[in-house]
Amino acid sequence: MLHNDGNSWGAPAKLFHWLMAALIFAQIPLGIMAASWRLSPTKLNLFFWHKSTGMLILALLALRLLWRLANRAPALPADMPAWERTGARASHALLYALMLALPVTGWIVNSASNIPFRIFWLIPLPAIVAPDKAVADYAALVHRGLFVLLALVLLAHIGAALRHHFVKRNTVLARMLPWTTR
Repeated sequence: MLHNDGNSWGAPAKLFHWLMAALIFAQIPLGIMAASWRLSPTKLNLFFWHKSTGMLILALLALRLLWRLANRAPALPADMPAWERTGARASHALLYALMLALPVTGWIVNSASNIPFRIFWLIPLPAIVAPDKAVADYAALVHRGLFVLLALVLLAHIGAALRHHFVKRNTVLARMLPWTTR
């Protein structure tokens, strides 16, 4: 099924979810290695892949948000307490905000550092701020802080999904799995 319904996510929503999850989980070691590697061609390659993947995530986020706006989310379980519903909505909103803020702050770092860049060697990435070392340093600090927040929110997200599946034994996780159908 393409569209979401009241009980399950449609195929495009599942594809966006798992593709972006894979890209985000690839970003984590790429970013950590790129930041900690000694200056070398390998470091530059790691940053190249990290930046290109970040811009891909940003583009997919735009498409995902458009799809999400056009398709209602499945209902949360009826027995879910109000505090848990609020927490689920807030954590999803925070995940979306972080998926936007991390690539944008990385883009600011790149622009303020005055580094010309082509996404996957093809698409020139325009500067969104003027070259400025102080701005680059501050944006890099914010980028790292947002990464830590993302890691914590991802742990909560995954933990909640596993809790729903193994403890509460409801369909919250199962309806997002790619091999499940309605």
